[in-house]
Amino acid sequence: MYFSTNIRLLRKRKGRTQDDVATTLNIKRSTYNNYENQIARPGIDSLLAFSDYFGVAIDTLIKVDLRNLTPSQLSQLEKGYDVYIRGSSLRVLATTVDQENDENIELVNEKARAGYTNGFADPEFIRILPTFKLPFLSKEKKYRTFQIQGDSMLPIPPGSYVTGEFIQNWDFIRNGEACIVLTLNEGILFKVVENQIAEKGMLRLHSLNTIYIPYSIHIGEIKEVWKFAHYISAELPGQRTSETEIIDSIREIQKDVKGINERLGSIEKS
Repeated sequence: MYFSTNIRLLRKRKGRTQDDVATTLNIKRSTYNNYENQIARPGIDSLLAFSDYFGVAIDTLIKVDLRNLTPSQLSQLEKGYDVYIRGSSLRVLATTVDQENDENIELVNEKARAGYTNGFADPEFIRILPTFKLPFLSKEKKYRTFQIQGDSMLPIPPGSYVTGEFIQNWDFIRNGEACIVLTLNEGILFKVVENQIAEKGMLRLHSLNTIYIPYSIHIGEIKEVWKFAHYISAELPGQRTSETEIIDSIREIQKDVKGINERLGSIEKS
């Protein structure tokens, strides 16, 4: 039973003292101290109180050693994405960690794209992907990098490496966010997303390159969604590209994004 170590860990992550928690739960500090030091075991009423306080299921508090979770997994747990609370609606992500138990950023390059569509949930497949670190990204979030194909998201060029933050709850996807979407039939897609889950059970996908027509995909066809964080490209502007041309290009990008947002806004109002 991991109750004592778990409540100590969760309390410290909240920045609370034993007095703070004991006062909130209306118990003696000595009683709380006994819980943390395995001198006493809580009854069902106390377990319910601790579960409500930390927002973690009783089964998790007792059965799961939270010390073995990565920072991003703990962060997700504290946000309410607990397998014992949410059941099958929880999207379990296969991941890798370094020697310090910090999450790696796995790289899904062009060669691994096809395999990822089938092996995304297989820990053995994820384990063989190349990994790296980006020190400016939060340890509290999970990231993965994908090499994109095609010209649908120009001016982000084909072959760019796009890093995304794992989205656990798709209901909170905001309209106009760029996302990497893993689908059953089309594989890995990089698009600007319109959230139609509440109304239609769909995500509508838009391209920055306006020659591509938006289309919708049912969430039953979607396996993962990663919110755009940044991208890396080996392409540089041509030597003859003038400053004016670069500025014009940026303005065109801004115009395209504005147009997509306006279309999304008009759809929401209708």
